[in-house]
Amino acid sequence: MKKAAVFGSFVVDLMARSPHLPVPGETVKGSMFKMGPGGKGFNQCVAAHKAGSDVVMVTKVGTDSFADVILDTMKDLGMSREHIFLNKDTETGIALIIVDENTSQNEIIIVPGACNTITAGEVASIEDVIRKCEYVLLQLEVNQNANEMVADLANKYGCKVILNTAPYVPITDEFLAKCYMVTPNEVEAEAITGIAVTNLDSAKKAAAYFKKKGVTDVVITLGSRGVFVSSKGKEAIIPAYKVKVVDTTGAGDAFNGGLLAALAEEKELWDAVRFANALAALSVQKLGTTPSMPSREAVDKFLADHE
Repeated sequence: MKKAAVFGSFVVDLMARSPHLPVPGETVKGSMFKMGPGGKGFNQCVAAHKAGSDVVMVTKVGTDSFADVILDTMKDLGMSREHIFLNKDTETGIALIIVDENTSQNEIIIVPGACNTITAGEVASIEDVIRKCEYVLLQLEVNQNANEMVADLANKYGCKVILNTAPYVPITDEFLAKCYMVTPNEVEAEAITGIAVTNLDSAKKAAAYFKKKGVTDVVITLGSRGVFVSSKGKEAIIPAYKVKVVDTTGAGDAFNGGLLAALAEEKELWDAVRFANALAALSVQKLGTTPSMPSREAVDKFLADHE
């Protein structure tokens, strides 16, 4: 098994469920509230860790009570807390999440807080971590200059950069060229390429755009339709598993964490995507983000049951 790292965000999820998502100016009486660990980076790292990966989390939090959420969670899960940086002047990030209890759709507001203040010195301090890794997974929820510094370090040591292009913010061609793989959803793929990804042909065109920028492999998640993969001259959509959905929040993070874990195990990309699909299918059957990430045993059983 190869080593991997996730460089990204941690926020505390503040999640409420309601009969419907409010329209502007409307107050809706909710049915439940839950607080817990979240953030795209942390969700993805927990998914990879619980799937059996040798993975390191790098993020930054404040020194407020919300910081205890990540530290306590990592202790409980047996994860190293060595590379959790602290900011005394900025609060730990938060996410306000509303979930429609009838459709399972959601609306989310992210306030990145401390994880948007990662410094050049903090990136430099993880050089040895990146040097030892086969893969590093990035998202766009931290300050972008830090992402670009990590990508430079990874390229220096032959560590493959996987970029989950969420939440969408404009990125440069120079940054894309440093990425071995991109994993946008169809909305993010369209925002970056200008191509509406609605079927296999349009997904191929979007993949060609990324490859022209220097990306080697392209993985585009298509929600209930499955996942488009473009790698080594082969392009196809791998269907999603059909399950009863409870909460879609964090499904993309579950997929990316599962993909990282499978690739670090040296699975072929196509098998890695099927593994990630299974992990995501399990995650959407439970409430929450980090708490919904399944164990390796659960993923293996799911795959065996759905062969």
